[in-house]
Amino acid sequence: MRSFFKFFLASLLALVIFTLLGFFILLGIVSVVSGGEKTSVASNSVLVMDLSHHFSDRKQDNTFARLSGDDDVYSTSLYEAIQLVQQAAEDSLIKGIYIKCNENANGFAASEELRKALLDFRESGKFIIAYGDVISQKAYFVGSVANRIYCNPKGGLDWKGFSSQLFFIKNTLKKLEIEPQIFYDGKFKSATEPLREEKMTDANRLQTTVWLGDLYNRFLLAVADARKTDTATLRRYASDFTIQTPEDAVRYNLMDGVKYDDEVKDEIRHRLGIGASEKIEFVLLGTYAEKSSPSKYRADRIAVIYAEGDIVDGKGNERQVGSGEFRGLLANVREDKHVKAVVLRVNSPGGSALASEIIWRETMLIRSAGKPLVVSMGDVAASGGYYISSAADSIFAQPNTITGSIGVFGIIPNMREFFRNKLGVTFDEVKTAPNADIGSITRPMTDGEKKIIQAGVDTIYNTFKDRVAEGRKMNLPIVDSIAQGRVWAGSRALEIGLVDRLGGLEEAIACAARMAKLTDYGLKEYPEPKSLWQMLKGNLGKNVQLKTLRKELGDEQYQLFQQLQRIREITGTIQARLPYDIVVE
Repeated sequence: MRSFFKFFLASLLALVIFTLLGFFILLGIVSVVSGGEKTSVASNSVLVMDLSHHFSDRKQDNTFARLSGDDDVYSTSLYEAIQLVQQAAEDSLIKGIYIKCNENANGFAASEELRKALLDFRESGKFIIAYGDVISQKAYFVGSVANRIYCNPKGGLDWKGFSSQLFFIKNTLKKLEIEPQIFYDGKFKSATEPLREEKMTDANRLQTTVWLGDLYNRFLLAVADARKTDTATLRRYASDFTIQTPEDAVRYNLMDGVKYDDEVKDEIRHRLGIGASEKIEFVLLGTYAEKSSPSKYRADRIAVIYAEGDIVDGKGNERQVGSGEFRGLLANVREDKHVKAVVLRVNSPGGSALASEIIWRETMLIRSAGKPLVVSMGDVAASGGYYISSAADSIFAQPNTITGSIGVFGIIPNMREFFRNKLGVTFDEVKTAPNADIGSITRPMTDGEKKIIQAGVDTIYNTFKDRVAEGRKMNLPIVDSIAQGRVWAGSRALEIGLVDRLGGLEEAIACAARMAKLTDYGLKEYPEPKSLWQMLKGNLGKNVQLKTLRKELGDEQYQLFQQLQRIREITGTIQARLPYDIVVE
């Protein structure tokens, strides 16, 4: 009995402590949510843009980060960040922008949109200073718009050209005695190459050479314009590896000088007209967003729906495009009488072919309801990402958007020998029909089963091409010639008719407004950020685990981990997906 009371009292004490702790945490959350102190911006301020932070398309709630004392968690979306830069150009309190220019966590298309906003900001006559210790090429792509760009005297500028490396695990699978039974359509559909080849096929090497070259050409054109030089000269610098030191970057006019951080801050003080000992009023983007006035209510609205991440069956999560959630979102905006037009922002490498078809169907119903539908493509809108875009009235992409990849594939591994020889596991079964266990990974498929699976892949591929032909008003032979799973950059996609115009989300919204004959309208964005309670009961723990894993593995190893995890997830389903995660270095 004594031990019972001891255990009871200890449990009661723990419960009381937990309750009090929860109360104070909740009190802090309420304080943050209610606003706390009113955010203000001082006069003579400088807006800070840190390119190492990723601007996602979907706005994220930053309550937990604010509780932890992180003033700037970059919960602002890409579109909001662009609007903030535009607002800063007209804000008398903001005198300039300081770009932290080391790494750039954003894709080339997102960087293109940021770059354009910064160029417009310069037209206001206000200054932009960019600084980094070691400046990557992608960061330089954005930072080159600055009035002055500097790097650390012992740092440097990465100027070596672009590369895109793939990994292949055919021999790994062979050692593990796993046979990847692969089905695909499209000679360029190289999604399964890592499983069946030891190096790129000729077709994949060709398409990679073309789209990588297109991205590099766009990069060189932008830099040449900013630095008042020509692309041939810039290309030669990379080919000859001319830029090896910070002084080289200055000598060849890619950098305006080498300075330490404190020296750059002194120049900013000089531009602001303040003393050497005075504090610079830096304003982080997240802080500036809180100061901004909310949009006014408008009876007429344009719905902006963000399709960001892998396309999956069912609900999905906040990093995915779930067919169940997006079918509901698209149906709601179609039935909402206040919504006069829809902009679908697609930033997805694709995924489930069935989920893509379900979302495509809803986009067709929006058009049938008489509401203009405009697609804005982000960094990547390929395969299933293009599938769900194909029905739009108009498609916008950036010159360096990755798109196309019109093709499908399926993987059903035969793991019998792996289980038997590596793990000592065998299987037996009883079935009521010859094909009752078709798709099983515990035995090799028969020739008849392979024909059935390939026929299903062929059917879906033909449907995919039909959707594109219908949406783009093309003949099937033309679609077939530009399909075959081939990946295209946005600039070339414009030439072959897969997109209509070059531009970002802003241009797509303006187009939708014109099509709907709107002059006074509001924007309503979907999916809406999760509430605090949804975050508490959702994937918060999993997100923390993934962030920890990424930190421990490093970016390169984490991307490999994601690739292997994705291969596991796509096994057994027919996929309309990019061949791999495109990483340009």
